[in-house]
Amino acid sequence: MDIEDKKTYSDKWFAYLQEQICNHFENFEKDSKSLKRFVSTNWYKKNNGGGGTYKILRNGKIFDKVGVNKSTVSGVFSKKFRKNIPGAQKNGRYWASGISVVAHMKNPKIPAIHFNTRFIVTSKNWFGGGIDLTPCIKDRREEIFFHSKLKKVCKENSKNYIKYKKWCDKYFFLPHRNEPRGIGGIFFDYVNKNWEKDFKFVREVGMNFIEISKDIIKKKSKLKFNGEDKNIQLLKRGRYVEFNLLYDRGTKFGLNSGGNTHAILMSLPPKARW
Repeated sequence: MDIEDKKTYSDKWFAYLQEQICNHFENFEKDSKSLKRFVSTNWYKKNNGGGGTYKILRNGKIFDKVGVNKSTVSGVFSKKFRKNIPGAQKNGRYWASGISVVAHMKNPKIPAIHFNTRFIVTSKNWFGGGIDLTPCIKDRREEIFFHSKLKKVCKENSKNYIKYKKWCDKYFFLPHRNEPRGIGGIFFDYVNKNWEKDFKFVREVGMNFIEISKDIIKKKSKLKFNGEDKNIQLLKRGRYVEFNLLYDRGTKFGLNSGGNTHAILMSLPPKARW
């Protein structure tokens, strides 16, 4: 399979997955007798550099805000940034397609959920992505369930769960606070040993995101909460903002590749507190 076919297959998968995830989340709003739906916005880069579609649902019964962004872009990195990207040092050219999802819940007892997968091409090509949870109220049983599901999908695809878990713990750590952002999950990058098998793993991570989030939300959507719970959630969201603006790779990649600012920052919660 040549690189153009790989681009086509990955691009079509991310578009399909965006549709499936949005339908999945809208079903929760329908179940809660809410009429809230995603608002879709298309954006385009200059000079035929691609673009994307970001979809946002706000002020629902389940979600304070959830964003699902799919983009496919190409171009040339700045000389300053290209040294950070494998295979881009010579001429800075790149092609990238991916999907990113962040869900901030109305109920503080449901954790914020983040997921993304991507396929990047320079003179090299690879997959990256991951899933992680950011609860503001500890739930050990939920934590065990979450990590067991991720361990299973890694094992079924001959991927190193322990490596990806440790990578996630290290990545989602706020050094200026000396604390983790959440309870981790898996984080992987530069996956390029066998394209067909790696692509299968990326697809199954996406479908597992739907399954995991469905189970977590369904179990907790009707739990009662109070003002103190909400205050704890808003403070935790402040940490979320700090991480995404200071350290997040996706934010930096998007801004340095000429992405749409609204799509890039859709991960930020509607309200936060410090």
